[in-house]
Formats: sequence, structure tokens, C-alpha cells
Amino acid sequence: MTEARARGLVLGAALGDAAGVVRGKWPVDGPLRVGVATQLGAFTVEGFVRASVRWSHKGICHPPSVVRRAYWRWGVLQGVVPGAEELDGWLAEVPVLRERRGSAPATVAALTAKHGSPAPQSRGAHALTRALALGVPRALGSGDRFGATIREVAALTHGAPDAQEAAFRAADLLAHCLSGEDPLPHLPAALDALPLPPGAAEVLSAAPGGGPSAAELALLAPDATAVSALLGGLYVFTRFPGPAEVEAALRFAAAAPDGPSVAATAGAFLGAAHGVDVLPVALLGRLELAWELDVLARDLLREMTGSPGGGEFVPARDRYWTRRYPGH
Repeated sequence: MTEARARGLVLGAALGDAAGVVRGKWPVDGPLRVGVATQLGAFTVEGFVRASVRWSHKGICHPPSVVRRAYWRWGVLQGVVPGAEELDGWLAEVPVLRERRGSAPATVAALTAKHGSPAPQSRGAHALTRALALGVPRALGSGDRFGATIREVAALTHGAPDAQEAAFRAADLLAHCLSGEDPLPHLPAALDALPLPPGAAEVLSAAPGGGPSAAELALLAPDATAVSALLGGLYVFTRFPGPAEVEAALRFAAAAPDGPSVAATAGAFLGAAHGVDVLPVALLGRLELAWELDVLARDLLREMTGSPGGGEFVPARDRYWTRRYPGH
């Protein structure tokens, strides 16, 4: 995996989210605002890095619990849960993360529920879109390493099995893109594990590069569920396979019934497959949280491949790492 692909995944997802927010009609100037899924995605990455730091220093960790704590920090910043005096880590200092960028009802319900309560039986797209970056650890793992973790991260707030499966399948297919492989040979196995609308498998199995159809996109992604986000994102990815087609692909994806989730998923796949350099600089330069997300993408890859913060018996190579990413 290259750093360019990891950065492309994270920034491509955010750019797709921003495209969905404006339904593909970019404003002529000013910042391109992202949605709440991108905010949550940032905390997913930060939480996963912190879980890895904890593992290196303590030798024991349950990563989904650390990621849940990251979502709690988002909730504190948003004013939906108490505890501002306990915030730490650099991401909590980013002002934009205090601003409302849409609703995340299943996440808020899970964060405010009594401890030990089951997650809401939500099938919502946030189970998938906030976890797209977990394709990075999935690509770096061996066998089914991290597979259960990805499902558990989705299950923190979305109790529906198909939402959890969609989150895992998205990360798994993205891992192939990050590794420089064609993900499409692995598509049938993913589709077999998901509830599909009638005719969906045939549409997605058509030859890549065929002309996109708004009707086919609406068939595959009729609503704001995680399964729709994955199917719609994959459809756009197959219909706009070239690296020069990213902007057109995101505009098309943004017209889906739930444009932000479909375009975010499509952007993640395109960025992971082609690398960050295919994303339009004129848009990235205006993208809200672009710098923060780029840092997170780089840091996730650094942590997964080199543990800059050291460990119990290994000195740190970056003396600020554990201040930025405390292991809890």
C-alpha cells in the first residue's frame, strides 16, 4: 500500500461527502462543507490510532471500545453528551468539529443510552461511511485480522446485521484497492453476503465503464442505508473507472437519493484505487477539514506500519505521538 492511496481514500470520501451536501453543484467560491459522516470518520481514524497506541504500550486493548470513546469526544464537542473537561488529543482542538454538520441519530442514541444498552437497530449509512478508512488496517492485516473489529465498530451504534456486514465488505473491497488490486473479482462474495434489491447483482456485474444510468443508481441505492451506500458507491466506481473521471463521478453520485453517503463511498473507492493525486486540487483546496483528514490518513498509516510512539519496551521515535494520540 502507498501513502498516496491511503490519503486518497480518506480525502476522496470527504470530497464525496461534500459533493453530496451540495448535490453535486459546487459553489463558485468559499469552503466546501462536509457532513457529519466526515466528522465521525475523522474520529474513527483517531480512535483506531489510539487503540493501536494502547496495544503497543499495554499489550491489551479492545479497539471498538477505544473508537467508541472517540465518538464520545465528538458528542462532547457537539454538545450532545457531557464531559468537556475530559477531552484530550489534538483532534478535539479542531474548531470545525464543534459545528453541526447534520444529524447522526443512531450514534447520538447509542452515546446517550444507559451503559450496556443494545445499539439501536439502525441500518443507516453512517455505519459504513464513518468506517471507510478502516480499509487501511484491513489491507495491512493478515487473514481475517481486523475483520471482526470493523463489524464491531459498526455495531457500536448500528445494531442491524446488514449495516455491520456492509461496513465490513466496504473495508474489505477497499483493502484490495489500497493494495493495488482490482476489487471487482471479490465483488460476488460481497454481494452474496448482503440483502440486494431485485436486479442489483446483474447491474453491478455488467462490464465496467458502461454508461452511467440515474435509474440504475436509484435502483441500487434507493435510501440512506449502509447497503445502499455500498451498492451505489460501487456502481459509480465501475461506471467511472478512469482517474480523469473523479469529479464527474462525484457529481453523478451526489444525485443519488442519499447523495452524501453514495458519493462518499464512491470517492473512497476512487481515491484508494488511483491515489490522492487524481482528486481535483481546486476542490481539495476548499474542502473543509482537508488538512486534518490528510494528517489523520498519514498518521493511521504511520501507526499501523511503524508505531512512532514506541511501546512498553521500545522507545518512541516521535516524542509527541502519545500526546497527540493518548492510548485510551
